[in-house]
Amino acid sequence: MTKYIFICGGVMSGVGKGIATASIARILNWYGYRTTCIKIDPYVNVDAGTMNPIEHGEVFVLKDGTECDQDMGHYERFLDVELTRANYMTTGSIYLSLIQKERSLYFDGKCVEVVPHVPLEVIEKIDKAQRITRADVVITEIGGTVGEYQNLIFLEAVRILKLRKPDDVILVLVSYLPYQGEGMELKTKPTQYAIRSLNSAGLQPDFVLARAIHSLDEPRKWKIAFNCNLKPQDVISAPDEKNIYQIPLNFEKDDLGKKILKKLKLPIKNFSNANKLKWAKRIERISNLNNKIQLAVVGKYFQSGKFVLADAYISVIEAVKHASWYLGYLPHIDWLNSEDFEKDNTKLVVLKNYQGVIIPGGFGKRGVEGKIKAIKFCRENRIPLLGLCYGLQLMVVEFARNVCHLKGAHTTEIDSKTKHPVIDILESQKNLLREKLYGGTMRLGNWPCYIKKNTIAHQAYRNYVAIERHRHRYEVNPKYQNILQENGLIFSGIYKEKRKDLSSLVLAEIIELDQKVHPFFVGTQFHPEFKSTFLSPHPLFLKFILNAGRK
Repeated sequence: MTKYIFICGGVMSGVGKGIATASIARILNWYGYRTTCIKIDPYVNVDAGTMNPIEHGEVFVLKDGTECDQDMGHYERFLDVELTRANYMTTGSIYLSLIQKERSLYFDGKCVEVVPHVPLEVIEKIDKAQRITRADVVITEIGGTVGEYQNLIFLEAVRILKLRKPDDVILVLVSYLPYQGEGMELKTKPTQYAIRSLNSAGLQPDFVLARAIHSLDEPRKWKIAFNCNLKPQDVISAPDEKNIYQIPLNFEKDDLGKKILKKLKLPIKNFSNANKLKWAKRIERISNLNNKIQLAVVGKYFQSGKFVLADAYISVIEAVKHASWYLGYLPHIDWLNSEDFEKDNTKLVVLKNYQGVIIPGGFGKRGVEGKIKAIKFCRENRIPLLGLCYGLQLMVVEFARNVCHLKGAHTTEIDSKTKHPVIDILESQKNLLREKLYGGTMRLGNWPCYIKKNTIAHQAYRNYVAIERHRHRYEVNPKYQNILQENGLIFSGIYKEKRKDLSSLVLAEIIELDQKVHPFFVGTQFHPEFKSTFLSPHPLFLKFILNAGRK
């Protein structure tokens, strides 16, 4: 029988519910149970595709093209799985589904109400994800914070499911304990109020994961337990960690896995010590690293080396870590604002301090010329450079301007009247844009990439085909492919298909320069960072770090 774990947050947002969800799933995998993770976002947006990364963080993309919350990336990186739209829902998507059912007479003329129909729709979606993944345990993270109006309807779904299946549902509260006062002690009162808010919704947590800057002591555990109808052993210490992949091991110090299985009335199977040992060995190896590698990310979601929002490039950060750790490096990343390079060319010399530079994805005009200047500097000074999505497009713009001598070459996203639209949308997309059907013009999710022999890309993949995730609208203009290649730009990865009119469509997926010309000048139209995991670093990031380490 399927078991359900719900994760909610107390006191404030950003307490690490996503990491806790992924960690619990990983622990239960070690005990031999198949798990899947679901994220519920309390936004009226149908998906995360239109959300501003400065406000919401990175938009993660699943293999089926679903644009979703960054926590979905954490689930995949911890579990080495590929999830689908069945594992993600928002308030908007739930209401949209209900309205579509009502319009098609699914309810046979009955009144459709917020309660019970919205919670029941949530439960139906959770059960659908279970059927698709065949999970023994479904772990669902409820976004937002306990006490907010937005997530009450999802807590009601937990209450209904708990009422139906009392032995099959547990609730975990991830709550923050402030560290303050004259004696600088961890304060439990905010957590107590969060639990009372849960109680008012008809729910009682089975576990509290006590988030704090350091480990929770026994008096604080006892205080939370005594005031909130819990056993002290069910208050689990969750201190800050520099390495998030340490967290499953931390939870296991308190035997969280066995405690969860006991409450769910699941037998403790043969513990998969080999899998846990592999994880622990990787963690131990990382803790002993001292060989640093200096990297720079040139973007626009930060200022003067500091983030406006750290989560805007979370998958890139994690992919860099995965590859660096695997190759024996401790990555040190500096965040360089591309707008600084627009104002002062002399600042470009700072790029010589780095062993590798990344130009990440993004949208919009701001900071573009600064990125193009940084690309030119890296190309001319043989600094290893990796361009991701928009990064590839700007690498092509720079190459067209300065090597192919196509004056004013640009992307039509920025300059619709450019004389040389080396980056453009396809003719088949333009009618959709005129009708403002923007979603239909995006290339989303998994697409095949065919890799050319004797290239950096082929050295990295050791294969002729790769399946990679996309999130973009503009492409390298096929009309300019010949002149770009004649001047030395290698299209080492392509997407190709036969159209209905039997004409051939060839799109750039990976571009690079010959290694005799430049040690590592590689751009990808897709987002390789979305497929990097803790135990399986992405091959292109491995190749980038390997070359950067030689500088």
